[in-house]
Amino acid sequence: MIAAVRGEVMVRRPDHVVVDTGGVGYRLAVSSETLKAVPATGRETFLHAELIAREDSLSLYGFSSEEERDLFRLLITVSGVGPKVAIATLSGGSHRDLLRAIAAGDAKRFQAVPGIGKRTAERIIVELKEKVAGALEEEVAVSAVEQGDARALARDGLVNLGYAPLEAEQLLDGVEGSEPQDLVAAALRKAGTSRNAA
Repeated sequence: MIAAVRGEVMVRRPDHVVVDTGGVGYRLAVSSETLKAVPATGRETFLHAELIAREDSLSLYGFSSEEERDLFRLLITVSGVGPKVAIATLSGGSHRDLLRAIAAGDAKRFQAVPGIGKRTAERIIVELKEKVAGALEEEVAVSAVEQGDARALARDGLVNLGYAPLEAEQLLDGVEGSEPQDLVAAALRKAGTSRNAA
């Protein structure tokens, strides 16, 4: 199975790229998110890949990150979501945004994708919600360690105070500050305001 492709970009189109690897041109269907990471023709690129074999065809799909490929694999397990629809879904935002939309139950986000109706969008949420929660928490934790940024540290602080990771993320959305303690204080004020409003 082809798991990755490295080589020179021969063709770069809105829906696919062709990569020359050892004299063989591999055509990989890509999302618009992955396309942003593919350099101009003549430059070298590296893409994670997924080969989908059907009775009448072999199709290769390319991804700029393993996380995007993992989400693609999850999406095609949902009834009514084939590889082309999965790629169109991945074009709707970063894989992290899509994971958050699934975790938050935002079916309308997926209804905006061509080929996905209300029922399929709801099926994506129901079937993948639990599966992506762990992936999202793990990814946020890894980014906190890698970046050591104020927001990630503030999120960890909120989790230590008893908030669920996704709840902590939501509290930090739209909050400004350069120091973790400022972000935590602002998030707690926001939590207090929303509780009072409720």
